[in-house]
Amino acid sequence: MSGCLAVWRKELVVYFSTPIFYLTGTFFLLLGGYFFFSNVAYYNLLSLQASQNPYLASQLNALQMVFRPLFGTLAVVFLFLVPLVTMRLFAEEKRAGTAELLFTYPLTDWGVILGKFLAALLIYGLLLAVTLIYALLMAWITTIDWGQIFTGYLGLFLLGAAFLALGLFSSTLTENQIIAAVISFGLLLLFWVIGWYEELGPLGWQGFFKYISLMSHFETFSRGIIDTRDLLYYFMVIYFFLFLTKRQLESRRWRG
Repeated sequence: MSGCLAVWRKELVVYFSTPIFYLTGTFFLLLGGYFFFSNVAYYNLLSLQASQNPYLASQLNALQMVFRPLFGTLAVVFLFLVPLVTMRLFAEEKRAGTAELLFTYPLTDWGVILGKFLAALLIYGLLLAVTLIYALLMAWITTIDWGQIFTGYLGLFLLGAAFLALGLFSSTLTENQIIAAVISFGLLLLFWVIGWYEELGPLGWQGFFKYISLMSHFETFSRGIIDTRDLLYYFMVIYFFLFLTKRQLESRRWRG
């Protein structure tokens, strides 16, 4: 774990001194804000109708009508943005020739990997934290269940951490940032849609495809429910891709 803090600080300096963070952040917040206010406008329209319909009024639920669709939308947006956040982590080191220098320092592989991963995770967490203003605005309009809201955010955080671990691994496969982003996006998309194969796959495999899908485990969180099986799944995915990253870095020494 030696050097983890030093690598973490170095990566944060790079993130905040390059335009990619500000561009992706602006793009994310604009999209998130648009979909949030669209959901709120629909919710307010139904609220007006519910004033004359007691049954409809009993069915109104801010989590299900505003935040659950919003969480799903933010997950899709992160599917596109995370590869942009992770593409340079190792690819740029290789292109610039600083990768060899990095590993001549008294740093362990895990220290380097965790330093880069935690820096990207902090950037992701900052973007996610800004969207909490949506919940504060919604609380001004109506009563919301904060426990369910934070459960949904926990799901988004774990989903994003899994995205970042996969993106970090993809960045070790090439020295070209664009190629790293494409590989990352392709793998994320595969793990996203593979759950759709549940209904089409051979008998006995449907449950397997659903289980390894990143999205199927997120849906429980979006409903405001914490399931330990989903927590375990995301921790396993994060560790698996960080482990693959370490093995990929070790393979450079074998080839060398």
